[in-house]
Amino acid sequence: MAEIFLGVVADDFTGASDAASMLSEAGLPTVLFNSVPDSMTALREDIRAAVVAEKTRTIPAEEAKERMLRAFDWLKYIGAKQLYFKYCATFDSTERGNIGPVADAVLEKYKIPYTVLAPALPVNGRTVRGGRLFVNGIPLSESHMRNHPLTPMRESDLTKLFETQSKNKAYRLSIEEMKDWRSGRAHPSSSWKEREQEGEKYYLVPDYYEEEHGDLIAGCFGDLPFLTGGSGLCAALGRRLRMLHPEMQTVRTEECGTAGKALLLAGSCSAITLKQIEDYREKGKPTYFMDPAGLLQGTLGIKEILDWIKTAGKDPLVYSSQGVEERKRTETLGLERAADCIEKSMGELAKEAVKLGFSRIISAGGETSGAVTNALGYQAFYIGKSVAPGVPIMTPAENPRLRLILKSGGFGQTDFFQRAVEMSEA
Repeated sequence: MAEIFLGVVADDFTGASDAASMLSEAGLPTVLFNSVPDSMTALREDIRAAVVAEKTRTIPAEEAKERMLRAFDWLKYIGAKQLYFKYCATFDSTERGNIGPVADAVLEKYKIPYTVLAPALPVNGRTVRGGRLFVNGIPLSESHMRNHPLTPMRESDLTKLFETQSKNKAYRLSIEEMKDWRSGRAHPSSSWKEREQEGEKYYLVPDYYEEEHGDLIAGCFGDLPFLTGGSGLCAALGRRLRMLHPEMQTVRTEECGTAGKALLLAGSCSAITLKQIEDYREKGKPTYFMDPAGLLQGTLGIKEILDWIKTAGKDPLVYSSQGVEERKRTETLGLERAADCIEKSMGELAKEAVKLGFSRIISAGGETSGAVTNALGYQAFYIGKSVAPGVPIMTPAENPRLRLILKSGGFGQTDFFQRAVEMSEA
């Protein structure tokens, strides 16, 4: 049976694929599961990291805790030596959670005194300095995330943001303090040991604004049984584990290309995804705006969109993504109702496309990608090359001829869609 060094649970599917790609790039043979699987047949002997995707970012906190703890329990059952809670590099959550409630629940269940909160991913412009989270140098609360339709981010200080959704305290940790610890001059958590002795839990928010800081954090906290953060720290933990286990087999190079047609789906309203859609359109590629209002009012149906897909030509893109002003008009019809309708439609389109013989599904947006994977019903995915940092080409264990490329809204280059089409084609 596979020896699992690291078990990761992510709060959405694109976050899980992001983590899996970073671990694979770091040298750990990795498999990704869409929720807790019914079977362990995908756990090949060479697998050393297992990632479980759960769709818990915006559901009620109690339900999120139940589902995430079930996933962590399963990872412990298959022998995972270390656990990791993966969330978005922009700390996507609300004042109610679900990052705080889930992290608190894990600390309590497994009797762990403290852990770190390390969302940063410097390669994608997500950095933490002085406890504050920045997006391409802009404070989180002033970035595009301020107006996110599901998780609007109105606070940049991670200690303040986290404490609104957790019953425990969070403390900033500087690069200098971590360097002092690594050199043996001091222990950065010494001033909080009193809380630990009294049975209180706590969190540390380390600065992380350069790529090498991930390795510093992994060096300081890599022995903890449970860590939390983005995919940047995942990559650093992967490098650390690779160094500690030189006998580990090298990562298999999964076949990235496959013959057949590609369908592209975009539901993210991020500025980056909107630019990627425009770039694809400007290249003369077939694009179709799936109007959320039309779906909600019954003037647009799946059959009509499928008919367009069948005749659109090579590698068509269907998108529901809108700018801020257009989105405000859609939200007057009901935000949750609109989101549910879009997700259901995207999932149905992906499922029907596979039936029609499409062999590549490329998706932009966490909610959209989660809907796609749930509709397709595959449980396990092997990780191939990355189209962009954190965006791998994946092969379902149950359907080796199919390729999935699923990205978070804020990831990827301007020409991401064209790159994804070309890299996944045999």
